[in-house]
Amino acid sequence: MAQEVSGKNLLIIISDEHRKDAMGCVGHPIVQTPNLDALAARGVIFENAYTPSPMCVPTRASIACGDHVHKIGNWDSATPYDGTKRSWMRQLRDGGVEVTSIGKLHFRSAEDDNGFTQEILPMHVVGGVGWAPGLLRKKPPEFSSASELAEDVGAGSSSYTDYDLAITEATESFLRKKAGSEKPWAAFVSLVSPHYPLTAPHVYYDMYDPSEMDLPIGYEERESPKHSELKNIANFFDYDKYFDEHKMRQAKVAYYGLTSFMDNCVGRVLAALEESGQAENTVIVYVSDHGDMMGDQGFWTKQVMYDASAGVPMIAAGPGFPVGRQVSTGTSLLDLAATALDVTGVSHDDKSEALPGVSLQKISLSDDNTDRTIFSEYHDGGSTTGTFMVRWQDWKFVYYVGHDPQLFNMRADPNELQNLAIEGVNDPVVRAAWKEGERRLREICDPEAVNETCFTDQKRRIEQLGGEEACLNAYVFNHTPTPNEQEEMREGSAL
Repeated sequence: MAQEVSGKNLLIIISDEHRKDAMGCVGHPIVQTPNLDALAARGVIFENAYTPSPMCVPTRASIACGDHVHKIGNWDSATPYDGTKRSWMRQLRDGGVEVTSIGKLHFRSAEDDNGFTQEILPMHVVGGVGWAPGLLRKKPPEFSSASELAEDVGAGSSSYTDYDLAITEATESFLRKKAGSEKPWAAFVSLVSPHYPLTAPHVYYDMYDPSEMDLPIGYEERESPKHSELKNIANFFDYDKYFDEHKMRQAKVAYYGLTSFMDNCVGRVLAALEESGQAENTVIVYVSDHGDMMGDQGFWTKQVMYDASAGVPMIAAGPGFPVGRQVSTGTSLLDLAATALDVTGVSHDDKSEALPGVSLQKISLSDDNTDRTIFSEYHDGGSTTGTFMVRWQDWKFVYYVGHDPQLFNMRADPNELQNLAIEGVNDPVVRAAWKEGERRLREICDPEAVNETCFTDQKRRIEQLGGEEACLNAYVFNHTPTPNEQEEMREGSAL
């Protein structure tokens, strides 16, 4: 029997591939995000927010479950969330809250009980499988789609921008119907921009001048990655070799244009919420699932633990949140689960209380605590071993099973250009930070044991899908097709 709840409404807006620095409200000198800036002005910016994994599918499974990737076993882009583990959405629904998703989910299927009352325009992984070639980490195949990233750069519409417009219109309609509602509700609105293809609608592409684009971090040196495992990832996702300076500048224009396009979609959603009369009783949280390197350090898209990839934008506003505050306490997308329960008034159960997340409302009303440990991990395509990151105070420690670590002082070196695990080993402060980073990591997990479990699970998954050859010939794509495109694929295969 559902409990009686008397909390606030919750509107989570999540974009895809929006790097944390690409907003006017955090000081970006070029990109224009007036709607996100306005949201931040009446709420809270969480300055040190991170993804549980710099890849879409495992991150979205972790968001649903509120737990680390290695705890839930959704390691990669071919092991999507299937509704088996209880999601916070199901906990809200069981608690009497209507929970609606609109847009991208990247779970296995709408046929699963993912916890929502309804799913509107859902995008799930292709064929209930996802990106199977990424499972072949011991014998990485050639990633033949890498050239598409540069080929798609330009002005115009794409299936993704069309999909975002449909998501925005569906959300406006949903919110209009909420006018006068007295029962708390929750909505998970998931846009796909500024995720590639880097094709921005003309009006947004034309907002930016290629000659005025900021250069990627480390662009002048143009050195290939020195770290042994980062070399493996760069060799697999070899996007950078397709970008000369002219194409790079156009790509930045398109990315900023897509970011402004996404910001406009957010503005339309927030305007519809205001018109519905529900705004004063609704907490709004804006996040992205991960960032995008955009040429920094020679990388494009995500997969690595640099802040441009593993960091995420995070803004919250509404009843119970302070106005105009910037919070330096580390936060994670895992905090969304605890926030959802807190905002809607649904009681925690034993399982949810054991999860690592903390309500963003609680964090925003507390003194800053930069000593909180934030954790991220990567076990997906292009990697030959598990990657584990911990972030605390001024430090970031990245541990690669079987490879040298990385250690960065984020205050002194925000661009992460100096790996102190190599360049500062004689400094006692550095040695102490290295030791502390490994201690914090091992409080969360045993990386060697997790890595072994992951490869065992992935071997089993490869066998389930019919072996390595079947994985190679499964679904090969650079970005997940939209629901309309997936339907066309199904119809084509049935002919």
